Amino acid sequence: MTESRVTVTDNSDESRFEVVVDGVLAGYAEYDAGEPGIVAILHTEVLERFEGQGLAGRLAKAALSAVRASGRKVVPLCPYVRAYVRKHAPEYDDLLRKPLAP
Repeated sequence: MTESRVTVTDNSDESRFEVVVDGVLAGYAEYDAGEPGIVAILHTEVLERFEGQGLAGRLAKAALSAVRASGRKVVPLCPYVRAYVRKHAPEYDDLLRKPLAP
């Protein structure tokens, strides 16, 4: 059995981070970077045939890392990304524009 090649890239033309498996789009995290210094992550989706492979977590982690590297703050409006940030606190606390409500 061969191992799949997974990449996550920022497709800024589409305002989304994309996860690709063996050259095929498997999912994405849409964002809005309209406010200076802020990236609002709006929605995350993994296509049905790729579910259950941990791709949403890889996508969230890569998106948050990219925002951090850019020096901006994040607003996790997407329920999945918000839950991911909570689960991995305090690793992402400094990245949030404001703390998440309990």
